[in-house]
Amino acid sequence: MVAGFDGYVVPIELRALAREWDLGGVVLFGRNVEAPEQVAELAFEAQELAHDVPLWIGVDQEGGRVARLRAPFTEWPPMEGLGRQRDDGLAGRFAAALADELSAVGVSLDFAPVLDIRHDGADPVIGDRALSSDPATVGRIGAVIIETLQRNGIAACAKHFPGHGDARADSHAELPVIEHPPERLREQDMAPFRAAVGANVAGVMTAHILYPALDVEQPATLSRTIVRDLLRDEIGHRGLVVTDDLEMGAITQTHTVEQAAVAALDVGCDTALLCGTSVERHVSVLEAIIRAVEAKTLAVRTVEDALARQRRVKGRFLAGARPRRPLSGTALQARLGTSAHQAVAEEIARA
Repeated sequence: MVAGFDGYVVPIELRALAREWDLGGVVLFGRNVEAPEQVAELAFEAQELAHDVPLWIGVDQEGGRVARLRAPFTEWPPMEGLGRQRDDGLAGRFAAALADELSAVGVSLDFAPVLDIRHDGADPVIGDRALSSDPATVGRIGAVIIETLQRNGIAACAKHFPGHGDARADSHAELPVIEHPPERLREQDMAPFRAAVGANVAGVMTAHILYPALDVEQPATLSRTIVRDLLRDEIGHRGLVVTDDLEMGAITQTHTVEQAAVAALDVGCDTALLCGTSVERHVSVLEAIIRAVEAKTLAVRTVEDALARQRRVKGRFLAGARPRRPLSGTALQARLGTSAHQAVAEEIARA
């Protein structure tokens, strides 16, 4: 479980949870960000909660509307500008600068890039977050971002499989339905994710969307057909499968968060993302998973396989000794919002 929380320090309740059960990681939002030094200290503090497996310190740092780290961090333009440039070199410079700033404050997992295809007339929840309306451009530029982030020590998580771009409703509030036939989904919406898997992406995030041509009953996050048959077996993804936030309306309209977490693990997801701040809810989700294993409605082998993938992927990015003391003062300031990074942002913005 990757858990959200409130405040600028790790709450005592989340510390207690981690002591008893361990955590897969934490996810930071604007509510957790006061200043760069505080973020760096918070990441260090969270990492010290780990038992034998390090925690992910995750954040949504896409650029544009979805960026939790604002000035004095570089404020990146929306990614549609990067897609319009169609410049692999610029994409690489962007991702290298982004990785440098994230690693400076101890972030190890970026829930990016968005690999959804932009569609005119769709709900604006994706909109300018998408690189392009052209699947080939999204796949190529997305792969450069992934490879560069990961070469610089930041795990990337491509989202939202099998494609959120043409949703006509906001999954934060309700369950969207995308009626495209399987051939179109494979040839267009899924194509960038094939490129991401080819780039050895650390994680792929599922969409809370119903695709009746693929599964008439369950949204992608809870669909064995989409997670195992398509993403794992057909496309060949061997990294992590991460749920989108299980507390979003698209899920909670028909499931409790506890039911959804168990179901997501059962169909092949490895990471349950809970972005809310209720540690009581986090505890009840973990208890529900334990009960499901005890009742044999969730196979022990399934949970063990998910943990094995976590260990393997974390070994790529988080291997080594105990976390070192975070940067501070001028050493930290020198890594953030530099003139070189601002020049890259300006070049993207010109599109």
